[in-house]
Amino acid sequence: MNAISNTPLVAKIILPLLVILTIWLLSGEDDNDIELEQSETHHSSDYDITGFTLSAMDKDGKLSRVISGQKMAHYPEDDSTEIIFPIARFIEPEKDTWIVTADKGHTQGKGEDILLTGNVIITREINDEIELHTEKLHLDTQHNTAYTDTAVTLKSPYGETNGVGMHVVLDDETIDLHSKVKGHYNVPTNN
Repeated sequence: MNAISNTPLVAKIILPLLVILTIWLLSGEDDNDIELEQSETHHSSDYDITGFTLSAMDKDGKLSRVISGQKMAHYPEDDSTEIIFPIARFIEPEKDTWIVTADKGHTQGKGEDILLTGNVIITREINDEIELHTEKLHLDTQHNTAYTDTAVTLKSPYGETNGVGMHVVLDDETIDLHSKVKGHYNVPTNN
């Protein structure tokens, strides 16, 4: 007779169940550990800064841009940077400064293209009567332009213009609404 036939019936049932349960628990822990490690690797930043301000100079060494925000985090896996409540100021000598704000910002590499999302507003520092509102905007920091293919609202003291898609050249102070442009304006009265 062999050892298995001498084992009591209860042990013959419990032993295989314990082996199956142990293998199942061990394999489940490995899967969870792998998922957790992948998740942490993908979403871990190598640095973050709270309450930051970055300044950029033009080719002549004059201040051209100031970007600030509530928080900035850099992710080395894809060389991306996330910004919470960014404020970008585009400074042009002897011209009014453009200010662009949003809920979030995202960029990769050196920040040539910054994608702003959530409550994006473009206005001027001194002449802030005109505001452009959208939910998504690309800032091209190399050419000082901004563009979107989403809905845009231009608000002024005399009315409002709505459209879909926009291109702004900050240096030339030009705004081009692409399509479905409609507006309502009240003519100012002279008293």
